[in-house]
Amino acid sequence: MLVCGIDEAGRGPLAGPVVAAAVVFEKGVFIENVKDSKILSEKERNVFFSRILNVCSDYCVEEIDNKEIDEINILRATMKAMHKAIINLKIKPDKFFIDGNYFKLPDNYESKIHYKTVVKGDSKIFEISCASIIAKVTRDKIMQNYGKVFPGYNFEKHKGYATAEHYSNIRKLGICEIHRLSFLKKLNFK
Repeated sequence: MLVCGIDEAGRGPLAGPVVAAAVVFEKGVFIENVKDSKILSEKERNVFFSRILNVCSDYCVEEIDNKEIDEINILRATMKAMHKAIINLKIKPDKFFIDGNYFKLPDNYESKIHYKTVVKGDSKIFEISCASIIAKVTRDKIMQNYGKVFPGYNFEKHKGYATAEHYSNIRKLGICEIHRLSFLKKLNFK
């Protein structure tokens, strides 16, 4: 039996993409000490990232950029990234575990798969924890690269999240092309 965990990274930041990962394992595969990516250090996430990719049967990572997030909203963008990750898997799993309490895909695709949503699944279900790590490490690398493209914002440090430093950098430098305008308008940045 093949089981797939699905999670995302980057729903809350003011900049950059939302990233979804789908990771497939043979039932019974397990990596000791894998946890929700949010409670692991960056170093631990990077170590587990490689281990997960070495033992999983298949995986897919998809991203939706800030411009599309602004067009369709963050919830739809997250569902779209998850949908793309699912349909682009080379192997079709028997069951999906999805982090959260809501799951609605384009074209009613969720009715075509056997799935279960799990609130705080990234801390309860191994496969979701693995997807959480893959999504987070991938998104962090994207933001580290943006730190080089847009120096001064320090994206490599705060990864686009709403930190005091990020707000200060926006006030000094203005909004750059990877900022989510829909998020910043709510905060009265123009």
